[in-house]
Amino acid sequence: MASHIVGYPRMGPKRELKFALESFWDGKSSAEDLQKVAADLRASIWKQMADAGIKHIPSNTFSYYDQMLDTTAMLGAVPDRYNWTGGEIGFDTYFSMARGNASVPAMEMTKWFDTNYHFIVPELGPNTKFSYASHKAVNEYKEAKELGVNTVPVIIGPVSYLLLSKPAKGVEKSFSLLSLLEKILPVYKEVVAELKAAGSSWIQFDEPTLVLDLHSHQLEAFTYAYSELESSLSGLNVLIETYFADVPAEAYKTLTSLKGVTGFGFDFVRGPQTIDLIKGGFPSGKFLFAGVVDGRNIWANDLASSLNTLGALEGIVGKDKLVVSTSCSLLHTAVDLANETKLDKELKSWLAFAAQKVVEVNALAKALAGQKDEEFFSANAAAQASRKSSPRVTNEAVQKAAAALKGSEHRRATNVSARLDAQQKKLNLPVLPTTTIGSFPQTVELRRVRREYKANKISEDDYVKAIKEEISKVVKLQEELDIDVLVHGEPERNDMVEYFGEQLSGFAFTVNGWVQSYGSRCVKPPIIYGDVSRPKAMTVFWSSLAQSMTSRPMKGMLTGPVTILNWSFVRNDQPRFETCYQIALAIKDEVEDLEKAAVTVIQIDEAALREGLPLRKSEQAFYLDWAVHSFRITNCGVQDTTQIHTHMCYSNFNDIIHSIIDMDADVITIENSRSDEKLLSVFREGVKYGAGIGPGVYDIHSPRIPSTEEIADRINKMLAVLETNILWVNPDCGLKTRKYSEVKPALSNMVSAAKLLRTQLASAK
Repeated sequence: MASHIVGYPRMGPKRELKFALESFWDGKSSAEDLQKVAADLRASIWKQMADAGIKHIPSNTFSYYDQMLDTTAMLGAVPDRYNWTGGEIGFDTYFSMARGNASVPAMEMTKWFDTNYHFIVPELGPNTKFSYASHKAVNEYKEAKELGVNTVPVIIGPVSYLLLSKPAKGVEKSFSLLSLLEKILPVYKEVVAELKAAGSSWIQFDEPTLVLDLHSHQLEAFTYAYSELESSLSGLNVLIETYFADVPAEAYKTLTSLKGVTGFGFDFVRGPQTIDLIKGGFPSGKFLFAGVVDGRNIWANDLASSLNTLGALEGIVGKDKLVVSTSCSLLHTAVDLANETKLDKELKSWLAFAAQKVVEVNALAKALAGQKDEEFFSANAAAQASRKSSPRVTNEAVQKAAAALKGSEHRRATNVSARLDAQQKKLNLPVLPTTTIGSFPQTVELRRVRREYKANKISEDDYVKAIKEEISKVVKLQEELDIDVLVHGEPERNDMVEYFGEQLSGFAFTVNGWVQSYGSRCVKPPIIYGDVSRPKAMTVFWSSLAQSMTSRPMKGMLTGPVTILNWSFVRNDQPRFETCYQIALAIKDEVEDLEKAAVTVIQIDEAALREGLPLRKSEQAFYLDWAVHSFRITNCGVQDTTQIHTHMCYSNFNDIIHSIIDMDADVITIENSRSDEKLLSVFREGVKYGAGIGPGVYDIHSPRIPSTEEIADRINKMLAVLETNILWVNPDCGLKTRKYSEVKPALSNMVSAAKLLRTQLASAK
């Protein structure tokens, strides 16, 4: 019985790749050092899968930054601004595209479907020249082969690559990216020919865009691409892998009739309806790769239930044509439960990280082949049962409070323009008020203090004193820079979700449960295993302390319920919206406590609101409805004079702008600078927005320091489409990952730009 893994995390069980990358970027280690760490990680992953008995082991799912960027490099589609002169693409060009460099900005980064992973968006146009410029897929296949592992090279398929690209700057927005298919296919043919020559017997093309709502001409592009590739692919087994949702009926027809394809992979965790299509007909003699082990969560698989599903599929496609697989790449889950020393035994028995999921896949494959490991299966059944009946999971009071929410809309008493007037009387801010998003740089010293406090190496008094000093420094700095609405800098916080989760019931935390977000950046999502409530105030102590240090308004800083939900590993035993309403009630308590403590500006971040948006249009309205409702629940009880801010990060907002307006926040700050003012186009098209808005005026994800003129120019572009009296001036995200040597001049230029424009506006009057 065959088994397959779609892809595997790259960072390493202890984030080895992250540290190697950052050391290389800081000039502290050589390219060879970085390559050595990477090669060791790849070798250990291949060996681990081989030892576990996996038949189809992926290669080329490793990446130094991102798999879409790897494909861009493979195709030689380097934007002109990086001055690449041809030849094999090296680290210099590759990392410049990913991160920018001293003279040119990075390429845009955006969500990978509805995950919390970000990819680097290809910038293409009619004049893009393509050439085979990165031999990574072939090199990694050969590398594994030398280690005695025959892998399945994984490449982003040509059609998904183009559908996920964007027209480069200066190219008509209406430019058809799919018109480039005939230009990129020759490169794909070269790659395939080399893989064949190297001895590859299988090749996997990831075509996840097949789960989206596609038009017929987009579906035709798949038919065209694979019939063009057919002769190159002959003699190879070809797997087309899809994931993250059901494949719609039309797309299923297109997919299963593709030329030259041997196997089809489906996500049966997030796409259970696809089974009905398979029952309705599956091409005979083809392989079905059945994604029954969840690649996006940390819960142990319900093996008995998966075995039932697999049994039904086996009846349709035949025993020798069914391959047990993961629902998607394991990139989106934590690496190895073996490294979790702090979780208790009961909770641990409910979990499986990537390494454990590999074992589950193999156990299911063996069970199907009649070699069921009875001991493994009965331990799994016992864990499933204990999770269902555990008193840790259920809290009657929380269930009742959440059920009682159903009847109300939870809106504030008056409309936004009346509230803004009341707030302005109280806050007395200048036109184009300046603020930052929340966090300030987290210095080595600061991290050490937090670490030592956590390990009980310093007393609570010493810890509070150190954090107090840090807040005082941040407040003074903002006053010197003459920023209007201050933040306390969040020195006490490790992470915007973890910090709250640690103080809420129903959450558990890992030590090494890191998941890649982008590049070297990893997040450690909390695990929501039970009903959520807030035992006591979480942020009031620090926020009121910070407010007492200044006469300027100090923002209280909270993470919103939808973001906490979308950035956690969420329990899968009740609908997501029920968990979200529970979190909303906990945050509502906190908002009201902050207001009582005389904090009059409260920011409730919903950075990840759009992240949870279902991939299919038919399911989006329901999600947006409960997500926006959850946000309103948190602040529906505050006075008109309390100003509610929210912040949103990297995403394409234009399609959900009406939901954003429906959140009814007083002020919204938005990541904008890296997606090149795409956001502003929605206002150009006449969407009326009456609340305060602060589209980011510079990109904090890059070390580049923007000049006053550049920022003033950005603000002017915004003033062309937004009213002067609602515009705020701020960076596009928190500053925690930057250095003070970058933050000070950048903020100083930002404030100067705002003042320059205030002067110009006043004289124009």
